[in-house]
Amino acid sequence: MSDYTVYPIRFWLNEREMYVEVRATQTLLELLRDDLHQWDVKMSCGQGDCGSCTVLLNGETRLSCLTLAVQAHETRIATACGLGDQEQLHPLQEEFLRCGAVQCGFCTPGMLMTAKALLAQEPHPTRMQIRAAISGNLCRCTGYHAIVDAIEAASQNDRNTEKEDVR
Repeated sequence: MSDYTVYPIRFWLNEREMYVEVRATQTLLELLRDDLHQWDVKMSCGQGDCGSCTVLLNGETRLSCLTLAVQAHETRIATACGLGDQEQLHPLQEEFLRCGAVQCGFCTPGMLMTAKALLAQEPHPTRMQIRAAISGNLCRCTGYHAIVDAIEAASQNDRNTEKEDVR
């Protein structure tokens, strides 16, 4: 299999159906950022250590820097841009802002997606469960306290308990 071999894939990105051709060795991160201009998916370590590139693939967290793009065929991908918009923020986005959980913002998209997956599995997690869930996401600014506060506050919001369609 050559790096120049391309494969057609179909997937849903933030509820939009997509048809693209991907290289055999292309990562999902490269596809999302370089080809589809999803700038909310961050490239940081490129080795799966920081969590900045976390997306949801069929409702489960995935490090897009370690996931081959061909693995996204027939899946549903969610990124932070798909959570809400300026007119109607997602409860997690609202609470991250309210609690001061955003400083430089580089880790925020990955944190949001990790938190979304956690709340889909455990709508009212304990602080310990929240800390365990975000342990794979590095933040160099906040010290995590405000992030944990924001996720805990969002878990109290009724709009946050909607189950994601992960067909």
